[in-house]
Amino acid sequence: MATFRTGPKTDRAVLPQQPALESESADNPGIRDETGLGRHARVAPGAGHGREETTRRAPALGGVTPEPPSGAGERPRERHPFVFVLDKRGTPLQPTTPARARRLLKAGRAVVARHTPFVIRLKDRTVEQSQVDGVEVGVDPGSKHTGIAVFTAQAGERRGRYAVQLDHRGARIRQKLEQRAAYRRGRRSRNLRYRAPRFLNRTRPDGWLAPSLRHRVDTTVSWVDRFTRWAPVTAVHVERVAFDTHAISAGRPLEGAEYCRGTLHGTEVREYLLAKFGRACLYCGTTGVPLNIDHVHPRSKGGSDRVSNLVLACIPCNQAKSDRPVEEFAPKRAAEILKRAKAPLRDAAAVQSTRWALWRALDSRLPTHVASGGRTKWNRARAGLPKTHTLDALAVGKLDTVTETVSWVLVAGCAGRGVHARTRTDKHGFPRLRLPRQKQFHGYVTGDLVRAVVPQGAKAGTHTGRVAVRATGSFNITTALGTVQGIHHRHLHLLQRADGYAYTTRGETDVSR
Repeated sequence: MATFRTGPKTDRAVLPQQPALESESADNPGIRDETGLGRHARVAPGAGHGREETTRRAPALGGVTPEPPSGAGERPRERHPFVFVLDKRGTPLQPTTPARARRLLKAGRAVVARHTPFVIRLKDRTVEQSQVDGVEVGVDPGSKHTGIAVFTAQAGERRGRYAVQLDHRGARIRQKLEQRAAYRRGRRSRNLRYRAPRFLNRTRPDGWLAPSLRHRVDTTVSWVDRFTRWAPVTAVHVERVAFDTHAISAGRPLEGAEYCRGTLHGTEVREYLLAKFGRACLYCGTTGVPLNIDHVHPRSKGGSDRVSNLVLACIPCNQAKSDRPVEEFAPKRAAEILKRAKAPLRDAAAVQSTRWALWRALDSRLPTHVASGGRTKWNRARAGLPKTHTLDALAVGKLDTVTETVSWVLVAGCAGRGVHARTRTDKHGFPRLRLPRQKQFHGYVTGDLVRAVVPQGAKAGTHTGRVAVRATGSFNITTALGTVQGIHHRHLHLLQRADGYAYTTRGETDVSR
């Protein structure tokens, strides 16, 4: 039998221990050597645990920002998203690891308070008995997607704990409002002679935003409020970017009076296009014929009336193109046509219009720190992070380094809470069927998060996702892989009631911006 030399026993105090969830022992209060006993000493600023590293100071506000090192530094370590913890009275505590949450649930010391995001509630601890260092929230607002990150920040070092990508439905809201306005115009102009015109000179209160823009602000603030209920949030960092849309449209920096002299200074739209394209059809090159103004990106597919989206086309080309994209109509000249067209500024305008409203709403709730997009990009490049919305949210503001990120991101798609209409209409706006007044069938409502275990048949397996109910009891479940139709209600198990969002998950880097 082999023999092994034994030395003095290593003291537990020098072993790397995970910070305790509470100041008193969470496992066996009577044992003296539990890691939960006592207050943990903080690591001195400027030194990392066992790595002999010092923190680097970020550039001062208004100072010259150095270029990030080429190739950036080491990629931060990835960890599973943390679990939010509440005390027995519902007060948020410090988030913990999934492994520790499983141990607490298995021991009967905690219960599940929410499924997605996962929140547990301790049954034997209060906030007064716990060590709560606090967390901070970073927000990277966008037109279609907004990234939200929950992290701990100590001595300039950030460690990601949770990440959410919020998918907005502003484009859908705008489309439905336009459709509603079109239906109303049709009703008011149909056999209604001699009626006075609709009064359009309506006053709007200060701070008014269009419904599609207000939606972006409200949903972002709503998620920050949610994190405040689930975690001890102490501050919010938001990226407040100001886009110079005039300079972007011109393609160069502008100064002074150049802001007053736009693209159409001294000329009309048609004369401007005639001078720009040499009085020739852009698609076939014909000259000396009547020319029409055509939209490169068709208006029926979301194209705008910006000058960069307008070209000249002869009547045959204009009629032949109709509402087709330019790549389909003129594939040989598509590259040239698209090269002249500027990038659409609708997304930039949406972010710029909502940045002040978002800042005011967040600042009225928590201490809010703002930062520019340039600082976020520099922080992200220095930390070696790829470009995603959630990692941008983690890198917002003043920081020294990012040492940990989450491996999985919760994608919360804004799905709404249903419609008030009791009918479905055809393409002309006339009712074609009536919807039931009842919303709940067999105990489920459209939008509930469910898990279906189908024992046999073509749909056998486990399906987890958002349910769409029918009175017949045959439901549809939308999962991350698609929609599974015709699942009987007896196979379903309710996980969480509908809250207006459709939840999926993805890897942190499995995203296209």
